[in-house]
Amino acid sequence: MLPFALAMLLASQANETLFVATPLTQPLQFTPGIEGPQCDREGNIYAVNFEKQQTIGKVTPAGKGEIFVTLPGESVGNGIVFDLQGRMYVADYVGHSVLRIDMKTKKIDLFAHDDSMNQPNDLAIAADGTLYASDPAWKQGTGQLWKIDTTGKMQKIAENMGTTNGIEVSPDGKTLFVNETTQRNVWALPIKPDGTVGEKRLLKKFDDFGFDGMRCDVDGNLYITRYRKGTVVVLSPAGEILREIDVLGSMPSNICFGGPDGRTAYVTEVEHTRLVQFRVDKPGLAWKRSRIEH
Repeated sequence: MLPFALAMLLASQANETLFVATPLTQPLQFTPGIEGPQCDREGNIYAVNFEKQQTIGKVTPAGKGEIFVTLPGESVGNGIVFDLQGRMYVADYVGHSVLRIDMKTKKIDLFAHDDSMNQPNDLAIAADGTLYASDPAWKQGTGQLWKIDTTGKMQKIAENMGTTNGIEVSPDGKTLFVNETTQRNVWALPIKPDGTVGEKRLLKKFDDFGFDGMRCDVDGNLYITRYRKGTVVVLSPAGEILREIDVLGSMPSNICFGGPDGRTAYVTEVEHTRLVQFRVDKPGLAWKRSRIEH
């Protein structure tokens, strides 16, 4: 017989509505540059350009938002990830850099920089703390990929790709997934023992609409925002379309997982400059990893 608490939890999950989006924040609280997002261990959601450009906003699970930090100089953030120590990393596409933020002191450091970066866009993080950054050149329709070790040392690991955007590491740490917005390809690249990548393999090609952010759940299913279609598509690790979710606006940018059980997806949506949320069936990978390690 199941313990009473577990039985009640399973019963509540069985009755909840999955994959149906609802607004979390009001329109216009963010600028059209709304991106990110990422959740801390307390369930707060962080996304860039809250109220004005160059900021990072902090939104509670109830939808109450405020400015968390303002980035220095001309820096403007894009993708966000946390490491297992709870430090925030932000892709600064204006500064050709990755910034690191101490969540307690709010101190902002230049973690990694290379003048040959185009516009660092989205970030992914492996279990050992290695960062991967997508780096599109939008005007040229090309892109590249970077590996950044835990000391901030950068290494270009792929070039001559399409407009690299969403990026994620598989649950087993053996595959780097990358999508190309303009070319509408989703690639899988084997991660070598030294953290570099091997030859890319086409996981899925779409015939219409662009991509932006991309995150894995614990089973390795990819949740990919489809820009101008207004949906999040869910791909299996084999590239099979499992479902597609309407996110109440035509321009979803990025996505993350949070909530008390890791099964709430949060999407930054540009048309209405707001966060939307929906419940899913499996926890997000980053959420699970942060609980296992701490």
